[in-house]
Amino acid sequence: MVENQTYLFIVFSLTGIGLGVLFDFFRALRKTFKTPDLVTYLEDLIYWILAGIIVLYNVWFFNDGEIRIYMILGILIGAVIYTLTLSTIFIKINYFIMSKIKICLKKPCLKRAFRTFIQTALGYVITNVTLALGGLDFNDGDVVKNALIGLAVAAVAAGASAVMNLKEGEDKDNE
Repeated sequence: MVENQTYLFIVFSLTGIGLGVLFDFFRALRKTFKTPDLVTYLEDLIYWILAGIIVLYNVWFFNDGEIRIYMILGILIGAVIYTLTLSTIFIKINYFIMSKIKICLKKPCLKRAFRTFIQTALGYVITNVTLALGGLDFNDGDVVKNALIGLAVAAVAAGASAVMNLKEGEDKDNE
């Protein structure tokens, strides 16, 4: 009994640390990419949806859906420990990486490649969702493998499309 409670406390402390990491990811994202208030609200909504899913999954998976006070305390203590110890380091590393990505995205060729990839990937996802709603079984390993291969093909196609559409001298002007 006590061993199980200790185990759950540790699991939910790690969950609190994970939620802190996720929160800091969104903080670094906001710091790197200045966005309008509406986008900030949407990011907050995405965070809370993801946090809720993570916590509910852990409650369901590790304790058969039973919520105990020590689990909530574990999440809080994990989040506080993370905030007091690793948060500033994680934000600095994350901000550094995101600022490098932001610099890369300023180049016209990369902007175009990223935009084309998003468009292609969205089309690909919509197609797969439509197939799933139509009754395609995604539990088959070949279907998942084919979906990942298709997403990789979408990425290559986006890069090739951006390079092919690059006007002569366009990339040199912005260096």
